[in-house]
Amino acid sequence: MRKRFTVCVFCGAKTGTDARYRAEARHFGERLGARGLALVYGGAQVGLMGVLADAALATGAPVTGVLPHALSSAEVAHTGLTELRLTEGLHVRKAEMTARADAFVALPGGFGTLDELFEALSWQQLGLHQKPVGLLDDGYFASLLAFLDGAVKAGLLAAEDRARLVTHRDADTLLDALGAPRA
Repeated sequence: MRKRFTVCVFCGAKTGTDARYRAEARHFGERLGARGLALVYGGAQVGLMGVLADAALATGAPVTGVLPHALSSAEVAHTGLTELRLTEGLHVRKAEMTARADAFVALPGGFGTLDELFEALSWQQLGLHQKPVGLLDDGYFASLLAFLDGAVKAGLLAAEDRARLVTHRDADTLLDALGAPRA
């Protein structure tokens, strides 16, 4: 049996103040399931992570959560997943998620989301993996994208490295750009 294309999604352990974030996480999870894709994510039941996982599960996507033991109570481990992997720390978590993923996507989130996103980009830049990295962005990441464009203009980020971050507003357009198959 062929392995399913697996998308690693980074997103918040909080839902945020705008209902659009929850709707976007729900829709993205639904699109993963509708396209026959698998999800690997941070393993939490709370926040946008929980919304995403529940939507993916409801549409038939296999969902693997990867969560450090130390965060299993703070981020409330999701007990209804296809698989929950508990790790010994954040570095092991990120390495395991990277090993399982065929592509990476970031949705709205905070420091943890940005840490995971930039580590995936840095590892790609260094040749540690060749997996595509994307943002599903309806405006939440506008300031971040402007910052990256400014870093290019300042000569501190190569334009080809900036181009590694694929950005789209539409879930299916982003998934297509990242090489995800359609069911």
